[in-house]
Amino acid sequence: MTVRQAITGRQKAAMLIVALGTELASTIMKHLKDEEIEALTFEIANVPHVAPEDRQEVITEAYQIALAREAVTTGGAGYARQVLERSVGKQRASEILDRLSITMQVGPFDALRRVDPLQLASLLQQEHPQTIALVLAHLKPEQAAAVLAALPAALQVEVAIRVAVMDRTAPETIREVEAALETKLTSLPTQEYTSKGGVTALVEIINQSDRTTEKTILEALQTQSPDLADQVKKLMFVFEDLLSLDDRSIQLILRTVDSKDLSLAMKGASEELKAAIYRNMSQRAAEALKEDLQLMGPVRVRDVEEAQGRIVMAVRQLEESGQIIISRGGQEELIV
Repeated sequence: MTVRQAITGRQKAAMLIVALGTELASTIMKHLKDEEIEALTFEIANVPHVAPEDRQEVITEAYQIALAREAVTTGGAGYARQVLERSVGKQRASEILDRLSITMQVGPFDALRRVDPLQLASLLQQEHPQTIALVLAHLKPEQAAAVLAALPAALQVEVAIRVAVMDRTAPETIREVEAALETKLTSLPTQEYTSKGGVTALVEIINQSDRTTEKTILEALQTQSPDLADQVKKLMFVFEDLLSLDDRSIQLILRTVDSKDLSLAMKGASEELKAAIYRNMSQRAAEALKEDLQLMGPVRVRDVEEAQGRIVMAVRQLEESGQIIISRGGQEELIV
């Protein structure tokens, strides 16, 4: 009785290339690295004869893996498991998905990332605010911003607060929520794994939102949690972002802020920002500021950050009064 020898992964790849024929094989080879081509060529040269049953097994396995990859990409891991279990049974489905997970990095709520934001908002607004916050914290900021904007105003605020105060979530909780939502996704068309909540995650979302959504959230945050509102505002526009403003706006800011704050803040500024500020001052004022910086001894980082924070707050006040415009993601500013 002949014992059938186990086939290695490289041998399977070589068998598949041979089975596909020269035209398809050459197309595949174009997408491989040089070392991969060398290894594959060696295996092809050393597999002169392939038994029909081995050939069929390799083709079937390749098809199943391709099917699983497509299912994961279009409907998430849960959907992929359902498709495979109906096709090849539970045990084989688990084997394929375990192998696929090594080559594909699928983050939580991956299936939701391909859903239209309006449809996703419609799906989520029936969920608990904590569930919505958990989902938004795992979406790309651009998509999360679009979903947040589509939610009712009162719910926007509740979700925003929960995103900001969110810390760590148990993996099993994430899996349970993900599985429940994927079940509801069966009738929806589908469309990466970044933030995990916190103030920074909320700021990224707000920065991609339109001005109306931003205003609604910030006003409510100011009422419900002033400290949290201050944290968000400070992170939304940082001192270095002065570089994104036009010269007229920078000149207005320089006329508004305290000169001592400006000197302190400049200690932590990049050379590019310093040049932009000097450019928008009179020659005499610029020389005086440079002299202040040269004469100023070592200062605490905290003092520099506080001075920059006061200037940032002045910038936001000028924006709120309509005297300057700060461009944001997700919208185009029209100036007439």
